[in-house]
Amino acid sequence: MAIVTQQRARTGRGAELALLGLALVLVVGAYAQVSLAVSGELPANLATRAGGLALLALAAHMLVRWKAPYADPVLLPIVVALNGIGLTMIYRIDLAMTARGGDGGDADRQLMWTLVGVVAAVAVLWFLRDHRVLRRYTYTAMVVGLVLLVLPLVPGLGVSINGARIWISLLGMSFQPAELGKIVLAVFFAGYLVTNRDTLALAGPKVLGLQLPRARDLGPILLAWGVSLAVLVLERDLGTSLLFFGLFVAMLYVATERLSWVLIGLALFAGGAVTAAALFPHVGARFDVWLHALEPEIYNRSPGGSGQVVQGLFGMASGGLTGTGWGYGYPQLVPYANSDFIVASLGEELGLTGMLAILLLYLVLAQRGMRAAIGVRDGFGKLLASGLAFVLAFQVFVVVGGVTRLIPLTGLTTPFLALGGSSLVSNWIIVALLLRISDAARRPAPPAPEPAPEDAAPAAPVEVGDGGRRGPEPTDGQETEVVRL
Repeated sequence: MAIVTQQRARTGRGAELALLGLALVLVVGAYAQVSLAVSGELPANLATRAGGLALLALAAHMLVRWKAPYADPVLLPIVVALNGIGLTMIYRIDLAMTARGGDGGDADRQLMWTLVGVVAAVAVLWFLRDHRVLRRYTYTAMVVGLVLLVLPLVPGLGVSINGARIWISLLGMSFQPAELGKIVLAVFFAGYLVTNRDTLALAGPKVLGLQLPRARDLGPILLAWGVSLAVLVLERDLGTSLLFFGLFVAMLYVATERLSWVLIGLALFAGGAVTAAALFPHVGARFDVWLHALEPEIYNRSPGGSGQVVQGLFGMASGGLTGTGWGYGYPQLVPYANSDFIVASLGEELGLTGMLAILLLYLVLAQRGMRAAIGVRDGFGKLLASGLAFVLAFQVFVVVGGVTRLIPLTGLTTPFLALGGSSLVSNWIIVALLLRISDAARRPAPPAPEPAPEDAAPAAPVEVGDGGRRGPEPTDGQETEVVRL
């Protein structure tokens, strides 16, 4: 007889600690190399910054070990590596700007926002012990998300930067509320779709072999489309509009497994984008830069010219396959090289090989998020994890596609790499939620109750109908009792 023994599940925290050490070595080495290449000496604050980043990573690791011991061991090291690479490139551009008489304090500010992001992630893991609690606040999340989207339109609170009204100013600091809005809207979408997915998955008419939804069920996607167009028109922000609508369509597909929703979403967004490009000059300018970047009149146009895109392409071309090396390129020649075009800066100094390695980190990050969505046992967690993983992957695709002229520029920032506090903090919160969901997905199920002992007397069978089993034969002096069910 085979004997099955239950073994203790491995948490993976040792592997996480080893990967964190590797990520820190990579980041600190790159930081030192930048200073050696630019100034010929190690930075004076090397020990302070390296120690601070290591302390943050270790604190996050210890909290995960305590509060989410079965969380995915790959998520945190990847995020620390990406955040550190972004800090290094921002520091490298600071050195170049300082040499030209600029400010050069962006790296310190980004390190401060990294601290805020890690604290926010720690708070999520500390207070949110079960992700299913968020489902109680489905419609509260909807209200909060919509308020965050319209906050920049409030007079005296919202400010316009580079033509887009997506910022608010508080206490002398600017913040982009839509970055937090994408998280709470993902919570709303997950709660709404897990409740209504059966209705949305009902079959409608069949056209050209494709099963379309019923006309009465098109309301949610049309509403999301209308809100995204309102963001595009009122806030002049193509990136948030694209991200919001893409998130809803992706989660709708995960909930219903209907390809027709994806095709309807693509058709709606394509029609809206073409109409907006024809009616609104700021959208049309983005399309001109995308399609005619090298034409002199588009290149020299100010504002809204293609000089930024073309200089970024030339910078990546000069990097070639292996790059110029940390500190040996000229990424500061591209406007917004540490924020919107940090991908071009990294492509110049790390080359195609380095950029592929960074994109591979993002791919693994999204894959581990989707793996958590597959493994978790509740429908709300599946939808929330898949939506958050999609947000990270979709942002990377949109940013890299815009920089390389695969699609028009949108103004979104590269997660964890680009300069910007609101984006960095919100993405750390996303990682904390993925850690919580992956902990629930990888946590062993409670042990099954022990079976009854083999030598226990079996219960007397009863007769079920006329063809059932009969009980024990009666002894002398007993009457036969038949129980019919």
